[in-house]
Amino acid sequence: MRLKKTMLTSVVVSCLAMMLGVAPAQGQAAVSDVKSDAKPQVRAHLGAGDQRLLQAEAAAGRAARVNPAANRALTAIQSRIAAFVRTDGTEHSFGSYVDPASGKVVIETDAPARVVSSVVGTSARGMVEVRRAAVSDRFSRRSDVAPFWGGAGVTATVNVPWCSTGFTVKNAAGTRFMVTAGHCFGNGTNVVTENGGAGMGSVSGNGLPSHDMELIGGGSYGTSIYVGGVDSSVGNPVVAAADPVVGFNDYCHSGRTTGENCGHTVTSVTAQVCTSSGCKSPVIAFTGGNLPQGGDSGSPFYAKSVSGPNEHMRGIVIAVGGGTAYAEMWSRISARFGVSIAP
Repeated sequence: MRLKKTMLTSVVVSCLAMMLGVAPAQGQAAVSDVKSDAKPQVRAHLGAGDQRLLQAEAAAGRAARVNPAANRALTAIQSRIAAFVRTDGTEHSFGSYVDPASGKVVIETDAPARVVSSVVGTSARGMVEVRRAAVSDRFSRRSDVAPFWGGAGVTATVNVPWCSTGFTVKNAAGTRFMVTAGHCFGNGTNVVTENGGAGMGSVSGNGLPSHDMELIGGGSYGTSIYVGGVDSSVGNPVVAAADPVVGFNDYCHSGRTTGENCGHTVTSVTAQVCTSSGCKSPVIAFTGGNLPQGGDSGSPFYAKSVSGPNEHMRGIVIAVGGGTAYAEMWSRISARFGVSIAP
């Protein structure tokens, strides 16, 4: 087994600490997984800190503004957008959701004014904010080894990165898969790591145009996601999954282009996003912090436990527009594939 010098030093320190009966210092390898061929795993369990995270999410949700009229307008607008895309195609892109801070329907689009006017309608104009920006899902961690982790670069061609891996799930039979975004690869595609071309597996379950998600199967998939920067070799274990809560302001994503970034606020869980791959709804809309960029598509969207290096999955990144990003949420992934988080 080959390890970088810094990684080997960390492992030796941890082993000596265990032999002497001393707990490792904060920040050493025992606190989180260090990437190596052996890929040691930290087995975490839900504790008081995890409960505090869930309570904080719930409090944020109660504080978020509810605007029934805007929600009704959103439903009508999303229906008209979806109808437009069905008849006119995917030349123009759309992202739509209710912003709880303003109480207005936000539409991000690069469509011309006449199209925007037609999908907004007359009755909702006073409660709509139009942002002129394209919404794209054409996203492009670096080298990964089995068992593969979420947040890593994945491609169908060596050295041409397109997407990021999400997180590991398992079906009722116990078979493990890696989740990523559906617009990344077609069914049957054999995908490889970004650098080195190690085979990750084959794609199945692509749900476009209505579900931007798919599974990578046939390989070995670990229980962690990469955290830290774009060249990080450190990961944290995934311990749970649920849908996010509108108003909570410290969600994270971790992808091969931008690394791990937190401070995202979920503004909607009933958003719709229509890109060149079709319309997806309901999806997560989130703002704030350093948003995903090209290559982060498929990366995990999650909340961090306040009690230690445990990650709570909330979905996968699928698109980004003018100050807003979008993600498929956990309940849609779980329902479509009949899967749960793999321990």
